[in-house]
Amino acid sequence: MNNQPIYPSQDLMVKLRQEMKLRNFSPKTIKSYIYYTSDCLNKSNKQARSIGGADVREYLANLVDRNYSPSTINTAYSALQFYFEQVLHRNFFCQIPRAHKEAHLPVVLSKNEVTRMIELSENPKHKCILSLLYATGVRVSELTHIKMRDIDLDRMVLRVYQGKGKKDRFTILPASLKTTLVTQQRLKNPNDYLFTNGRNRLISGKKTGGGRLTEASIQKIVAQAAVRAGVAKNVTPHTLRHSFATHLLENGTDIRYIQELLGHAKLQTTQIYTHVAVNNFSNIKSPLDV
Repeated sequence: MNNQPIYPSQDLMVKLRQEMKLRNFSPKTIKSYIYYTSDCLNKSNKQARSIGGADVREYLANLVDRNYSPSTINTAYSALQFYFEQVLHRNFFCQIPRAHKEAHLPVVLSKNEVTRMIELSENPKHKCILSLLYATGVRVSELTHIKMRDIDLDRMVLRVYQGKGKKDRFTILPASLKTTLVTQQRLKNPNDYLFTNGRNRLISGKKTGGGRLTEASIQKIVAQAAVRAGVAKNVTPHTLRHSFATHLLENGTDIRYIQELLGHAKLQTTQIYTHVAVNNFSNIKSPLDV
């Protein structure tokens, strides 16, 4: 019996794309895997079935020489491993090591720094964006995909639809934003994005048709807010997510609840915040003060 997969096309890159689509990979993952696989094939100047472990090692080493980050190199590794093992059914990656990731603690803002960033933002939309990033702990990509139907003001929860890993989850909504969100629900339709690019039309008294605000726009909004607030740290939307988790932990929230709110598959990922929560040091005095 022939157990080999049947493909409608003999083009290996088409096979790769098909295999990823069948496994429901995200568009972002598909794009990056296609890029690194094509780049490796082009640089090797060989037929795909002629490429071996030495060629892949050389390609990955070249990425190291070009100062690519360990996470980027490991993405390229995963792309090539998937291609050669799942599409070409070859197995030589057990002899190729992954890049060792450097251990960095997340940048966390103080509550005062977050408050200054929000209060010094005069634009109401920007203020709402900053508030939601901090108050819900969502990723910037998740924030840009929030639709009005995802906001449950009776239960004060936000449904994160198909977040990272294509999983749904719920997170909390702050009571301080309820009035703003009620107003948005009156102005928009359930299928409209919460944050749009401003090119909306009014239909029957409601805004509609606006495209979602981009991640780059939100990153710029956050960076500018940090400058206005005089925050010297390198602040990104993810910094507000880190601050959300750390402040919950400092306030005594069970780490497993924080894991659920963040959408982490593994508790180990959430536990990094135990290393930056300052309440761990509350009973320790510096020898200078003793």
